[in-house]
Amino acid sequence: MKITVTVNGTTYERDVEPRTLLVHFLRDELGLTGTNIGCDTSQCGACTIHMNGLAVKSCTTLAVQADGAEITTIEGLAQNGELHPMQKAFWENHALQCGYCTPGMIMAATKLVENNPNITEEEIRHGLEGNICRCTGYENIVKAVKAAAAEMAGGD
Repeated sequence: MKITVTVNGTTYERDVEPRTLLVHFLRDELGLTGTNIGCDTSQCGACTIHMNGLAVKSCTTLAVQADGAEITTIEGLAQNGELHPMQKAFWENHALQCGYCTPGMIMAATKLVENNPNITEEEIRHGLEGNICRCTGYENIVKAVKAAAAEMAGGD
């Protein structure tokens, strides 16, 4: 099937097998390997992207379902060579260790904060329940999301 998607501001038209998962399309067809494959069951969140303004787990979304969609991957989050505030906060607050979950965690957290700039720690923890990190213990991730929220809201 032929699909047309706009990914990180660039429009692509490609033929895809109807069973191709969006995560495989992004990684294998477009070479955007920042979106990770963790579990293939939407349990871990490593594959989280933004599609039409929502955080979506791309390992359980078919590429054909993305036809006509606007997609942002971790590669498209930074603008003009500047890290997105969430990326910067993860870096500055040591919110990563092995880094495998980081792209998905950042993508999920960005949408979480965009929808709630005055987010509480409890809301962050609840909002990121669908993203698993096996390394950090989450404390610095929560700290990073709070810092990014403040910056995105025009604070600190």
